[in-house]
Amino acid sequence: MDILIDGNYEGMTIREVLTSKLGYSSNLIKKLKFSEGGITVNGGFVTVRYVLRRGDLLSLGVEDKDSDVSPYTIPCDLPIEVIFEDEWVTAVNKPHDMPAHPSLGHKLDTVANALAYRYGDRPYVFRPVNRLDRDTSGCMLTANSKAASYKMYLAMTEGRIRKRYIAVLCGVPTVREGRIETYMRRAEGSIIQREETAPDDPEGKIAITEYRVLFANDTYSVAEAYPITGRTHQLRVQFAGMGCPIVGDTLYGSESPHIGRHALHCIGTTFPHPEDGRTVNVTSSLPEDIRGLTEAVFGCVPDAFLCQKEQE
Repeated sequence: MDILIDGNYEGMTIREVLTSKLGYSSNLIKKLKFSEGGITVNGGFVTVRYVLRRGDLLSLGVEDKDSDVSPYTIPCDLPIEVIFEDEWVTAVNKPHDMPAHPSLGHKLDTVANALAYRYGDRPYVFRPVNRLDRDTSGCMLTANSKAASYKMYLAMTEGRIRKRYIAVLCGVPTVREGRIETYMRRAEGSIIQREETAPDDPEGKIAITEYRVLFANDTYSVAEAYPITGRTHQLRVQFAGMGCPIVGDTLYGSESPHIGRHALHCIGTTFPHPEDGRTVNVTSSLPEDIRGLTEAVFGCVPDAFLCQKEQE
């Protein structure tokens, strides 16, 4: 597989692209290193620590990720709402506190396990198009074949997949509608936390978000956000950087008596269908804990704001 590096991947290491963008596991990366084609950039062999530059041609010797199974994702009968489904793509309304894919501490309680059970008539390979943090709920897309996965990957890198998030914020942004452009990096000494940094920081990567405040009182606000880039914890870091952390976000803000996790939900996703390019819009219902939060802090659930369709 060949990948022409654009602004979305510029400055990332190959390992970061393989894990966070393509969903490769450590096991598959190890196989890739020792495969016949290996990992090359512009025709020369490189390590996964290589920092990619715009215009680089990254070539991967292993094209079939179906070998990255153990042996396949273990099917588990878990409740999960499917909001769109055909032979190409499945979209689910991911609950909070459900990881996207299995890891050392979560082998049987993930979106991948739930979908493996749903498609139990065949060995299931989990091909996520986008990922959500464990405690972020909402629309999550998966591809149902290698062909669909590649086409959705191209759509993602070209910016043709648009995600709409709803966030309940502590405070009200001074500017009610705008575009946030910051640089982010991993916080020193942490493998989880991210932080904003200076544009000239060699470890910094640009993070861009469009947002609009939909509803507010003196203490809280509800904002819709459209991330243009896909940095880890992007919305959480950027809203906190504005002085308005997401309610319940204990990593970048503080606990809330009204909700037990950060109040962030991917309420809608628009994407070109991999079969014929037609535009598909999928929406997910607002979870009960965020509805309860808005009831507590606003005295009502502002459905007219939270569930409105994206304006053209």
